[in-house]
Amino acid sequence: MRRLVHLAAAIAVAVFLLVAWEIDALRELRARPIQEAGPFSAPDAKAATVVAQTVSSYDLLLRWNGDVLWAPATASTDPVTKFGDEARSVFGPIPDGVCTGPNSRSVGVEVDGNAVRLEPNLSKAGAPLEFVHRDVEGRLVKWTTVVDRCDKPSLAGDVTFCAMNSRVGRITRNHVQWLFLCRKSSESLEIEADSYWTETDPRFSRYSAIGFNDVTGEIAFLDGRKDRSVFNWRDRFPPPGGTSYGDVGGRRAAEELYDGSAKVDCVVCHDNKKPTVIDPHMQQARVGYFESRHDRRAVFGMGNFLPGRVSRQELPFRVIGSGYAAAHAGTLLGAKSFLIDGHPCSDCHSLTTLESGRRFAADATGKTPVITSATVMQNAALFAQKIALGLVQNHRTEWASASGAGRISPWMVPEHGGNLWRGVRTLNEEDWLRLSQCAWGLGEAECGYKPLFTQCPPPGGGGDTFVPVDFSADVHSQPAAASGARMILRLSWKYLNGYGYVPARDDVRFNVAFETTDVPLVRGPPTQHEYPTIDEGKGKDFVAEAGGVGRSGSATLLKDVSFVGHKKWTDPLPSNVARLYSVDIPAACGRRYLFRILPKRFCFDNSGERFSETEHLFYKDMYCGK
Repeated sequence: MRRLVHLAAAIAVAVFLLVAWEIDALRELRARPIQEAGPFSAPDAKAATVVAQTVSSYDLLLRWNGDVLWAPATASTDPVTKFGDEARSVFGPIPDGVCTGPNSRSVGVEVDGNAVRLEPNLSKAGAPLEFVHRDVEGRLVKWTTVVDRCDKPSLAGDVTFCAMNSRVGRITRNHVQWLFLCRKSSESLEIEADSYWTETDPRFSRYSAIGFNDVTGEIAFLDGRKDRSVFNWRDRFPPPGGTSYGDVGGRRAAEELYDGSAKVDCVVCHDNKKPTVIDPHMQQARVGYFESRHDRRAVFGMGNFLPGRVSRQELPFRVIGSGYAAAHAGTLLGAKSFLIDGHPCSDCHSLTTLESGRRFAADATGKTPVITSATVMQNAALFAQKIALGLVQNHRTEWASASGAGRISPWMVPEHGGNLWRGVRTLNEEDWLRLSQCAWGLGEAECGYKPLFTQCPPPGGGGDTFVPVDFSADVHSQPAAASGARMILRLSWKYLNGYGYVPARDDVRFNVAFETTDVPLVRGPPTQHEYPTIDEGKGKDFVAEAGGVGRSGSATLLKDVSFVGHKKWTDPLPSNVARLYSVDIPAACGRRYLFRILPKRFCFDNSGERFSETEHLFYKDMYCGK
């Protein structure tokens, strides 16, 4: 009898320990929401089996959803093709670069108010190439063997001041425009009577392109390789990432064409919230004539080929390209725009602490940059700017700076801009000092400084008004033999990435975090604290288990969800209607599924990723007919 009592006691202890172990195992399983989905919720007697079940559940999520779990612009680490993928994700398909054809113009040169071309001089033996000068009526004025000064020398620096026959191409798609510049230049920065400078010679030395969205202010810069000195504008220049992720040949050709180091800080000059620098050198009809675009000499210019844009201080402006942003972080983070209340130059536009304020404003008004109480470093920078402006002035004709009918420089005056009619006043010294101080970042509150480059907007904020809608969850059957699960919970929603009105824009993805609990006995919606946290949705402490699926705190997270059918490293078809998004989750009866759906934008700048500030929470109770 005593043995039986001892045996019963031993059995009772064993049963107690087994029950306690099973309770602990269940608690551990509930701490891992994926384990509680479908058959993965079943307790097992060995920890190794629990681990195997956890891994298989993540693998199942990846198998069901892996086609749409991917981040844009991640197909390549090459700086050129990566940049191309980033730019295409923001601007849509990038056209081939072209500088010829109906959508292009030639940049001429003018001397003493006459147009100049390089042609064979048939009046001389051997018909040598010489510069022929013709007036606005096309009448011959003279032939010269040199052109060492011109009316509108370039302000860009490190390029031929009086270059001729560079070409500019322009392609516009909705609100996105691409400018292509095939620039002729020389090592000496001077022009010679050489066939290279003729209008028909397709050789040029510097290729570049600019993409711009006039709604979002997003801008991107491309530069040809710096170890290549000769290009041919008869060629078509492939976009930096090819036409698509799958364009192997185009991507390879682009890697040989473009500068992947982002060596040139293009935005220093292209800083005034538009893609074009409107100055006399680019032959704008609205700049640098007494009668503005109505002046008879405006026929020499490109007219309105390059559109104007009022560069208001409040407009968005952001450089696209993570490589460029890393290389020029100091410029992007430190630059400011300024607008001096009541200043005669502030009636039309704001200026910046980059070149629009320092070099272009000085040349436009015919003034010399000045800083009061400058430091040694500031004096050095000021001296360099004066040298650059002096070289420009040394290449400008006296006719262009005359006070009579020929004056086209200074080329921007208070209140009337480029209209230089007789009697218009120039900028006085007091107003110039105020402007110069602000341009060098040394002004006070009167400058009204603001960061020049605006923040990357999160989805649904900062100018982006597009948000996900129509959230739903449906249950689908799945044969157990096929997947190991009998039910699928399909979470769906719709979203149009319409920022900037680019039908093929592809810079937004979704993070989907979820947890599961027992369906409560008292039916009712969950409280907010029951959902995965914002940090869990962002993947703050994300641990990848299978591709873009893993653990984030106590939640399971699916990262970088794209729309249905948008498989990894494929380009989206254009769409102006909301696309369908969905993820499949293994489901079990009696369970509550709590989701946090978090849109995010890949900024491709110093911002990294910007998550939506709007909460999108959804839950589903699996009653299974009860």
